[in-house]
Amino acid sequence: MKKPRHSKPRVNVARTPVPAEHSDELAEGLKRLAEDDHSAPLRVGARLRNYFLTGLIVAGPVAITAYLVRWFIESADDWIKPLIPAAYLPDTYLPFAVPGVGLVFGFVALTLLGALAANLLGASLISWGEMVLDRMPIVRNVYRALKQIFESAVSAAGPEKSFQKVGLIEFPSKGLWSIVFVTGETSGEIAEAKPGGSSDLLTVFMPTGIVPPTGFICFIPREDVTFLKMSIEDAAKIVVSAGMVTPDYQARLKQLAQKAGAEPRTGEAARS
Repeated sequence: MKKPRHSKPRVNVARTPVPAEHSDELAEGLKRLAEDDHSAPLRVGARLRNYFLTGLIVAGPVAITAYLVRWFIESADDWIKPLIPAAYLPDTYLPFAVPGVGLVFGFVALTLLGALAANLLGASLISWGEMVLDRMPIVRNVYRALKQIFESAVSAAGPEKSFQKVGLIEFPSKGLWSIVFVTGETSGEIAEAKPGGSSDLLTVFMPTGIVPPTGFICFIPREDVTFLKMSIEDAAKIVVSAGMVTPDYQARLKQLAQKAGAEPRTGEAARS
């Protein structure tokens, strides 16, 4: 015999309609939650990357500068310390080596040598030494070349021989412009030769890429040079960084305007 089936009682659930405003808010909340879940890892990764790059920018120049200073001091000590008598070395009396002793002794020795060369006796001794070197066939050529290089470098480092302005010239082809440092007006035989028929020439130095000490010496007409208000330091930053560092021109103008406004006030205060 089959057992009678008992039907379950039906329960009628009244469905309450959801307002349109609440459904829109719910959809926006779910959408925002989904976007936050996908963008959270990217946001953390980007933040870590920015932290790393910031630390690299802060620590990189400091580390490289410290390494170069240490290398220079150690090189000076290795060259000069063996020439110093042991009685004058602090290392003889201390249980540890003192860095920079050779550098200090070298600075003092060069200063005394310069003071001696400025006197009549020192100039006579140097002239006698140069006369002896001139009689040596190979040594005199090397000595003259090195002397000329050092004299040029020292004279160029003086305030009267430093770069005066920054400009642009059209190089290496039409439509391409390169930064140059204006050293002054061309004089001497080059100015008298009037290359290209122009007598108003400027002497400019055009650095090559990331190695500023190397470059080209150009003699170019004044009208072919576009002068900039940029400082020498800002132009050097552009050259050394391969164009990645560009000075803020607007900030520079604002600084100059503030300086120009402060000068009349200072004059008025001095008159009063």
